Amino acid sequence: MAAVEAENPLHGQVTCGSLLERLQQIWDEVGETEEERDRMLLQLEQDCLDVYKRKVDQAVKSRAHLLQTLADARVVLTNLLSALGEKTYVGIPEKTSGTIKEQLEAIAPALERLWKQKDDRIKEFYDVQSQINKICAEISGTSEQVESPLVDESDLSTKKLDGYRAQLQDLQKEKSERLHKVLGFVSTVHDLCAVLVMDFLTTVTEVHPSLNDSRSSQLKSISNDTLTRLADTVLTLKEDKRTRLDKLQELASQLIDLWNLMDTPPEERALFDHVTCNISALVDEVTSPGALALDLIEQAEVEAERLDHLKASRMKEIAFKRQTELEHIFACAHIEIDTEAARERILSLIDSGNVEPTDLLADMDNQIEKAKEEATSRKEILDKVEKWMSACEEESWLEDYNRDENRYNVSRGAHLNLKRAEKARVLVNKIPALVDSLVAKTRTWEEDHGITFTYDGVPLLAMLDEYAMLRHDREEEKKRLREQKKLSELSIKEQEVGPTPSPARQASAKKVVGPSRANGGANGSTNRRLSLNAHQNGSRSVNRDGKREARPTAPVNYVAVSKEDAASHVSGVEPLPITP
Repeated sequence: MAAVEAENPLHGQVTCGSLLERLQQIWDEVGETEEERDRMLLQLEQDCLDVYKRKVDQAVKSRAHLLQTLADARVVLTNLLSALGEKTYVGIPEKTSGTIKEQLEAIAPALERLWKQKDDRIKEFYDVQSQINKICAEISGTSEQVESPLVDESDLSTKKLDGYRAQLQDLQKEKSERLHKVLGFVSTVHDLCAVLVMDFLTTVTEVHPSLNDSRSSQLKSISNDTLTRLADTVLTLKEDKRTRLDKLQELASQLIDLWNLMDTPPEERALFDHVTCNISALVDEVTSPGALALDLIEQAEVEAERLDHLKASRMKEIAFKRQTELEHIFACAHIEIDTEAARERILSLIDSGNVEPTDLLADMDNQIEKAKEEATSRKEILDKVEKWMSACEEESWLEDYNRDENRYNVSRGAHLNLKRAEKARVLVNKIPALVDSLVAKTRTWEEDHGITFTYDGVPLLAMLDEYAMLRHDREEEKKRLREQKKLSELSIKEQEVGPTPSPARQASAKKVVGPSRANGGANGSTNRRLSLNAHQNGSRSVNRDGKREARPTAPVNYVAVSKEDAASHVSGVEPLPITP
């Protein structure tokens, strides 16, 4: 039973003593000698020492490894803090007391957190530097060759990261500005191409393929080269737009001149409203699509050429139209010209071919402008002449009215004639002042212009002087008639009384005989009046429509006699107009 327990030591606790005791029992059974037993025990002791030594050596190595691991951990901790730019870190044990394993266990969580923080920081640096490299490549135009950034793990401080972020923000801002410029240029190119009728996609694709709107998924190029080429494209298109606009405005001016020259109807002009609508527009004001298309310019050129050929065939008609306008201006201004000679000269110039049609028309336009200026300078005087002639017409009517013996009879319209007569007397009384004013203004005009002021070919001052002479003659005749009337009345009274003739009566009788002699002078005055009357009947005034109408220029009966002279028919003298 004891032998079985010794062979199965697992049934009890195994110790060195139990094993030695078991070994003694085996030796006893075997019969080992004492020497052999001693040798085996010495060997057993030596084997135990070797085991202890190995264990001690292993323990020493393990301790050294732990110490090295702890030292390395501290170094790594220091390096991580330095790389992350941290002077201190919460969670690191301040004291180094405790076993090695305790110290390692205390520092391990901090190391783990720092390693994680370092990995996160490296990722942040990588992302920021990647974006920086990408934007820089876009700006430089090498976006297809973007390299992966190399993160410097020795410096992962937040200060450096903030610097990269600030750089990235500046680059993003610059990118945004560049993109805004690119889009602005592209929009300008689109508008210009629409106005000029050019292929927009082809134009921008030649600058850079990414600018094509059909490739919306592709980023727009914002490189310096793209911006430069876009700016050059916009400049070229603007110059082309300016050139086309200048050409179109020139053609529009030609068309308008030719239309005005040939009186082209509005419906034909309306066909080219899209050409003439921009005749005075600035370059930036022309924004309508197709407003400066090459087809439009060619169409205007063809029309201008057609009208130019048509103008050459209608040159005589156009020139005579200008001459008619010139004659109308002169007629309204009462300036006489030789119309037949002028028309013959125009015909000879056109038939000879020595003068360009445009030069001839330009010369006639210049004459028209000068004629308008001269007519404007004569307007004030002509207005007064019209008033003077109207007053003379009223004076002539008043004379006829005063000669009518039945003017005071009650008849239809008599009260209207009476009112007109009252107004006519007021107007006739203003004639002297009107004539004096007209003479003064005419002399001033002649001094300013250095030529004689004529009215339908007759010097106006001569007309006014002759009118003044007639006025004087009429006053003399008025005095003579009054004196003759008094003598006649006196003679009748003497004949009724029958007194003896006296020298005074003889003198009076001589005065009565005098008018027959004086009739020669009166007849002379009458002849002058008749000559002026003949001129008046031959002269013509121009109404508002430019047509000539017969008007007296200087009536012969300027001086009106008083009511007392109206009774001169007793002595056989013709009655004169009555003035108030």
